Amino acid sequence: MTERATLGGGCFWCLEAVFQDLKGVLQVESGYAGGSTPNPAYEQVCSGRTGHAEVVQVTFDPAVISYKELLDVFFVIHDPTTLNRQGADTGTQYRSVIFSHTPEQQATALRVIQEMETAQLWNGTIVTEVTPLKNFFPAESYHQNYYRNNPQQPYCQAVIAPKVAKLRRHHLAKLLR
Repeated sequence: MTERATLGGGCFWCLEAVFQDLKGVLQVESGYAGGSTPNPAYEQVCSGRTGHAEVVQVTFDPAVISYKELLDVFFVIHDPTTLNRQGADTGTQYRSVIFSHTPEQQATALRVIQEMETAQLWNGTIVTEVTPLKNFFPAESYHQNYYRNNPQQPYCQAVIAPKVAKLRRHHLAKLLR
């Protein structure tokens, strides 16, 4: 039996590249969620007027990797204390957000955030939004597997590769290779 997690933490290319390398992750699809525009195009989402965030939808085997473990990775690879921003990417489409698929996921996400706040892992307050998933729209095909298909592209080298390296430093045991 598989489950899904839908997460936004800045550019979906970064999240996709990281989650694809985890044991127990069966599929990662870049897309849009949380807004009011049905079937949005990338250009619409980039405008910041659709309400959608760039997200990845992760299909995983909970017998191999738990939802909590996915969240642990999620919180390592982005800054959950910056509102509507990740690095140079700014706007609501880059917000830190967890779209829960079940009440159990919602409770787990809120508990993980509370534990991290209590541990004071960041200098700022965690602003990650936790809300039930209402819709998910797959991104255009050229956004899928972006890092794998374009590893030499300057954005991939400057922004995505360091996140993949950070994953390897913090979660080596969870990696496929």
